[in-house]
Amino acid sequence: MFTGIVQTTLPINAIDKQTGLWSLSITLPDNMMQGLTLGASIALNGACLTVTSIDKCDVTFDVMMATLNLTNLNALEVGTQVNVERAARFGDDIGGHQLSGHVFGKVTVVEVERPENNCIVWFEITDQFKPYIFDKGYIGLNGCSLTIAEVKQDRFCVYLIPETLNITTYKDVKVGDQINLEVDSHTQTVVDTVERLLRQKGLVN
Repeated sequence: MFTGIVQTTLPINAIDKQTGLWSLSITLPDNMMQGLTLGASIALNGACLTVTSIDKCDVTFDVMMATLNLTNLNALEVGTQVNVERAARFGDDIGGHQLSGHVFGKVTVVEVERPENNCIVWFEITDQFKPYIFDKGYIGLNGCSLTIAEVKQDRFCVYLIPETLNITTYKDVKVGDQINLEVDSHTQTVVDTVERLLRQKGLVN
């Protein structure tokens, strides 16, 4: 489980691309290494990955084909910055909302507004995600727990405060960026359950 509170951004140090499987490496700061073991979970851009190798502070993850196809990790290059969060532990503060690190897919940035002391990022809404996106709902975007500020027919937006911009890759966000999206699990459960019941009653197709 993750909280959606990104701890830092780090560059990708190395990428080993094999058919259907990539290995990604990053160097964690000392304060994020405490208690880290093989098999631990760390989210990169909101995608939960398993630690497969540790060499001092250099940490490696294997990324399988399904994850590469579904997320923006397939666009990473050496030097690309990613949002990083270690899995939450019992007793940790949940400052955001619960995220599983299981990315649903990608959405495209269609507009970025930068009024004073704010940043408003607009994303497309695809038919796949429309049922789960509504005003003031929770959403995970590149591993950040965010609140949806406004929804229009074909787009939705979030507001980013200076602290979020400073500590995440959103400081460099631009139109056309592909962002990993995770729907809030509680929202998904409610929406899917209601839809299934309505379908069983013949009220929807």
